[in-house]
Amino acid sequence: MTPGRLCALLALPLCILVSYTLIHTGHGLGLHAMLFGDSIDAVLIRYSWAPGLAVALIGGAGLGLAGVLLQQTLRNPLASPTTLGVASGAQLAMLSATLFAPSLLVWSRGGVAFAGGALALALVFALAWRRRLAPTVLVLAGMVVNLYFGTLSLALILFNQERLAGMMIWGAGSLTQDNWSGVVYLLPRLAAGLVGAWLLSRALALLDLDEVNARNLGVSLFYLRLASLGLAVFLAVCVVARLGNIGFIGLAAPAIVRIAGARTFKARLLWAPVFGGLLLAIADQGLSVFVGDSPMLVPTGAVTAALGAPLLLWLIPRLSMVRSAPTGGTIDVPARRRSPGRFIAVVAAATVVMAGIGLLAGQGATGWHWPWSLPWSEAGAWRLPRVMAAGAAGMMLALAGTIIQRLSGNPLASPEVLGISAGAGLGLLGLLLFSSSASTGLSLTAGTLGALATLGLLIAINARSGFEPERLLLTGISVMFLFTAVQQIVMAGGDPRVQGALAWILGSTYSVSLPRALVVCAVAAAMIAVTRPFAAWLDLLPLGSATARALGMDVNRSRLLLLLMVSVLTAGATLIVGPLSFVGLLAPHLARILGLTRAREQMAGSIVLGALLMIGADWLGRELIFPAELPSGMVATLLGGSYFMWRLRRL
Repeated sequence: MTPGRLCALLALPLCILVSYTLIHTGHGLGLHAMLFGDSIDAVLIRYSWAPGLAVALIGGAGLGLAGVLLQQTLRNPLASPTTLGVASGAQLAMLSATLFAPSLLVWSRGGVAFAGGALALALVFALAWRRRLAPTVLVLAGMVVNLYFGTLSLALILFNQERLAGMMIWGAGSLTQDNWSGVVYLLPRLAAGLVGAWLLSRALALLDLDEVNARNLGVSLFYLRLASLGLAVFLAVCVVARLGNIGFIGLAAPAIVRIAGARTFKARLLWAPVFGGLLLAIADQGLSVFVGDSPMLVPTGAVTAALGAPLLLWLIPRLSMVRSAPTGGTIDVPARRRSPGRFIAVVAAATVVMAGIGLLAGQGATGWHWPWSLPWSEAGAWRLPRVMAAGAAGMMLALAGTIIQRLSGNPLASPEVLGISAGAGLGLLGLLLFSSSASTGLSLTAGTLGALATLGLLIAINARSGFEPERLLLTGISVMFLFTAVQQIVMAGGDPRVQGALAWILGSTYSVSLPRALVVCAVAAAMIAVTRPFAAWLDLLPLGSATARALGMDVNRSRLLLLLMVSVLTAGATLIVGPLSFVGLLAPHLARILGLTRAREQMAGSIVLGALLMIGADWLGRELIFPAELPSGMVATLLGGSYFMWRLRRL
C-alpha cells in the first residue's frame, strides 16, 4: 500500500464522520445558513465544530512534520516530541508558569512552551552525547527526562488541583474551540515550518548516508542539525502550547508512512504531515460522535494515544531499524567485589537503621520527634505499615529489575523501561475505576494480569527479531502511552476518585493499612524465596541461548517461568508505589556497578538496596515539606532519575 492510498483510506472515514456531524448538528441547514445564519446550530458549527476540525488537521500535520525532522536528523526511528521529552518539558513549563508567573503566559504562551521543550531536548542530548546519540541511549535518556518532568508535572497538579483543573484537560490534549484564534495561531507557524523543512530537505536527505559522506558532500552537520532540531521543537511546542500534550502523532505518523512505502526523506516530509492531520482529525471527530450530547469530557490527545498505541504495536514488527546510529562502544563491566557477603550485610544494616529512622524519627505537631521521645504506639499505628509496605515494594521492584536485566542481557532494562509497570498499572487502574472496594488479593490479581499481558506483547512482537533493544523499547513506550492515555482520561473526567488515583500513580503510601502491608510483605518474602533457586539460570542466560542450551537448560521454559515471576513481583510493588518508581532500574544497576556481578549476589544486593531506597524515599517524602507530603514513589523517581541521568551521561 502506498502512502497516498493509506491517506485516501483515512480521508474516507473522516468524510463520513464530517458528513454525519453536519447532518446531526445542522438539522438540515443549508450551506448558506451554516456560513451566515444566526441560529444556535449554525453558530456552533461555525465557531466550535469547524475550528476544532481545522486545528486537528493543522496540529496533527505539525506534529507529523516535527516527528519526521527529529527522526531524520537523529537517524533514529524512535525519535519524536514525546519520546525525547519535548512535550513533557513544554507541559512542565506551562504548568509552572500558570502557578508562579502567569504574566509570562500573557506575554507569550509559545515562548514559555518553547523554553521548556528546548530545555528538555538539551538535557536529553547532554545525556546521550558521549554515546554519539546512539538510538537506545537516546531513547532511554528521553524516557528518563520524560518521566522526570512528567512526575514534576503530576506533583504540581496533586498539590494544586483546583488552580490547575483546566490545565488537566489541556495537558491531556483538548481540541475544544470556541473561535478561530487557534487556527490563526497555528496555521502561519505550520506554514513557516513547512517552508523551513523544504529549504532544509536536500541537505537532510543526505543524512541517509553516513556522516563522512555527508561531510564530503559539503554538509555542515552541526548547523544542519541545529536548524532542523530547532524547527522540530518549534513546531511541537506550538501545538502543545495551543492544544495540549498530543505527542503520539509525532511518533506514529512517520513510522506508519515509512511502512506504507515512503522510503525517501522527501516522501516522508510530504506524507507524514498529511497522515498526522488526518489521524488526529479522525480521532477528534470519532470522539465527538461517540460522546454526542453527553456532558462527559474526554480529551482528544488521550484518546489518540489510546487508539494509536495498539496500531503502533501492530506496526513494530514491520518497522525497519537498520538506520540506527552507531552505538559508539559498550558498557563497561565492573570488577567483582572481593567480599560481596560482607558488603550486602553492611547495606542490610543500613536498611535496618533507615527503617528505625522511618519508624521513630520525624516531625509532629510540636516539632521533631526523636527515637527516644516518640511513643511506640504512634509509630506502630501510623508509620509501621508504611515502612513495611515501602520496603517490600522496593524489594520486589529491585528483584524484578534484576531478573529482567539478566534475562535480556541489558543492564538498562527494568519493569518501568519495558512498560511492565505500566501494564500492571493499567490492570490496577481499571480495577480502581470499576470496583469501589477491591481487596488486596483482587488488586494483586488485576496487576499481575496486566503485567502478564504486557510481557505477552513483548514476547509476541519481539521474538522473531531476536529481542532487538530498539523494538523492545518501542513496545514499552507504546504500553506507557496507553497507560498515560487512560490516566489522563481519568484525571480530566472530573471523577471524584481522581485524588486517590493520582496519589496512587505517584506512589503514596499514606493510606496503606497494616493488613495490606502484611500481605505485601508476605508476597515479597514468598517471591524472594521462590526466585532464589533460579540464580543459576540467571548466571547462564546472559551467555546466550546457544550456550545455555549446551549446558542443559530448557531456555524457553526458563524464560517463561522467570517472566511469570517478574509479573507477580511488578504487580505487588505497583500495588503500593504505583507505576512510576525508578527502583526497578536503579537498585539492580547500583548493585552491579558496586561489584555484585554474580546472579545470587546481585539479587541479594538489589533487594536490600531497593528496600533502603524506598524506605528512605518514604521518610523524605513525609518530612521534606511537612505537614504536607510528597509521595514516596515520586521521591524515588526524582532521586533515581537524577542518579540515572548522571549515570547515562558517563556511559
